[in-house]
Amino acid sequence: MDRLAMLNEILSQNPDDAFARYGLAMEYSKSGEVERALAEFGKLLSTHPDYTAGYFMAAQTLVSAHRDDEAKKMLVDGISSARRTGNAHAQSEMTAMLEELKSS
Repeated sequence: MDRLAMLNEILSQNPDDAFARYGLAMEYSKSGEVERALAEFGKLLSTHPDYTAGYFMAAQTLVSAHRDDEAKKMLVDGISSARRTGNAHAQSEMTAMLEELKSS
């Protein structure tokens, strides 16, 4: 069973599985399926708003699709999530990415 099938199977049994939802979004992102990836990131973040890595990877997906304004908003939301959860490393990475986008 390939990764997509495996992750979809997990999600069919437990749609709120944050790790599987994140994995599915990442698989779509890696294969260039931007809209599908963003839909999965959206589902992930709507049910797990403190899944901080989801914001960062969604922002990277948006940047790869040249959707910088959407990426900036995703990063702002992600920085808020990182602050809420005390994830200083993620906050620092997203802040740096946001500053880079603002200056380009």
